[in-house]
Amino acid sequence: MSGAERGDKKFLEERGFGQTLGFGTHPALLVVDLIMAFTDAARPLGSNLDSQIAATNRLIEAVRRRGAPIIFTTVSYSDPGLKDAGVWGLKMKGTSSLIEKGDGPSLDPRLDKAAGDPILSKKYASCFFGTDLVPRLVTDAVDTLIIAGCTTSGCVRASAVDAIQYGFRPIVVPEAVGDRSQAAHDQSLADLHWKYADVVPLAATLDYLNGEDRA
Repeated sequence: MSGAERGDKKFLEERGFGQTLGFGTHPALLVVDLIMAFTDAARPLGSNLDSQIAATNRLIEAVRRRGAPIIFTTVSYSDPGLKDAGVWGLKMKGTSSLIEKGDGPSLDPRLDKAAGDPILSKKYASCFFGTDLVPRLVTDAVDTLIIAGCTTSGCVRASAVDAIQYGFRPIVVPEAVGDRSQAAHDQSLADLHWKYADVVPLAATLDYLNGEDRA
């Protein structure tokens, strides 16, 4: 940790940032956009997320054992001209790899998805924006949203911020989220920790899901 980082940490801690939200009693797992367009490093929007997929599968196994909901998400556009991507479609040339007629929006086949697990399709960063995610979670009485997927600085961060704004406890698992940029990944995790979410290591999250943190 650099001197500037130590200074930032001291400054924020002194002012009460980074308080712990803690786990609730009814979790759900949100697997954000681990799709071919993002997990194939050879594609315009892709990067190597092998370790994140492995960590996510461990979360999936534990959540499924607990009987809690699992929701997968994808980004998909139906218009060949990306009109349904709005202005955002102009920002990255690689957005064209997310047109639904290709395999870009398809979930990475290495994920342990079961037949009954829902796939929520979205068009923008947050999994909440323009989707029915809130009523899905409310129907299942979810109070804790465990978040895996990509990218840390984009869709993961946007979804975590919206989660806390809607009254859910966002738990971001650092081993299960990834980004094309290591710097963006690190900074986003730090910012989420200080202001919007609990950044909880995989082992501790698995302990919670397995009931090992409960009296």
